[in-house]
Amino acid sequence: MQNRFVISRRRTGFGDCLWSLAAAWSYAQRTRRMLVIDWRGSCYLDQPFTNAFPVFFEPVEDIAGVPVICDDRINRVAFPGPFFPSWWNRPHIDCAYRPDEQIFKERDELGKLFESQADCDAGTVVCDACLMWRCDQDAERQIFRQLRPTLEIRERVEAIYEEHFRGYNVIGVHVRHGNGEDIMGHAPYWADPECALRQIRDAVDMAKARPDPRPVKVFLCTDSTWVLDRISDVCPNLFTVPKRFQAHQAGPLHSAMLGFEGGCSALVEMYLLSRCETLIRFPPTSAFTRYASLFVPRVIEFDLNNPARLILKEEQLNECSGASVEHHVVRQSI
Repeated sequence: MQNRFVISRRRTGFGDCLWSLAAAWSYAQRTRRMLVIDWRGSCYLDQPFTNAFPVFFEPVEDIAGVPVICDDRINRVAFPGPFFPSWWNRPHIDCAYRPDEQIFKERDELGKLFESQADCDAGTVVCDACLMWRCDQDAERQIFRQLRPTLEIRERVEAIYEEHFRGYNVIGVHVRHGNGEDIMGHAPYWADPECALRQIRDAVDMAKARPDPRPVKVFLCTDSTWVLDRISDVCPNLFTVPKRFQAHQAGPLHSAMLGFEGGCSALVEMYLLSRCETLIRFPPTSAFTRYASLFVPRVIEFDLNNPARLILKEEQLNECSGASVEHHVVRQSI
């Protein structure tokens, strides 16, 4: 195990980073390799050679029995070849730039390798692509349970929880707008912005209609001041985490321009969403809410093919087995 590695390299938002890490961890566990968490060049830092993982998370020596390197030791380790995917067998200078088509090719190659459940001959497997949906939910939950943000971030989460969450029925709403960024697969959900806002409002109304003796609060997380202003106008009892936004249409929040504080705010929101009673995901394709969606009791998502359809997913207890099962309810919004 000590001479064979899986490297999880990501520079994107935390949702993608953690989900892709779960896929890499799952493969490392299955093939008895050491896992390397390499978040150098993170979009949350302006220090390209600093590994962002120990900046935002407590360092770990292992994750559920898989040994881990997650600090700046990665700058000193000589990883053994051969490498998989084969691109990484090129001279180092040739690997500095990878066009998008190469990244997508590697994503597919890694996906096939993971799906095969087989090992490979490579000394080092390099996972430098988005690997969402390339592992099961047990692997994702393992990662989310094993990793802890730094003490500073956890203290911020607890302070906001005590002030706004305790004693309330909190509905978490995540709205990924893009704010001028190319949001690729999320774009169809914003084909009609006014329709999108109506969908979000209908989802909030659905969540509020559920019987609960506690007073209701709505917790909004978004990357757009336009979304914040529009939803605030129609949604009473709404609160947010104070944070800096980019200027209107100037791009996403995961940007080195916002620095360390931008990354902290993202993790505070991510972990608070996981402690809501109901989670509303718009769009449901955003990796940012993947963590919360695995742990909250109820999730409301949207049907792209029929904008009037709201999909409520609830965890219910099986009376015979005692196991938790997912129950889906499809409702037509007005």
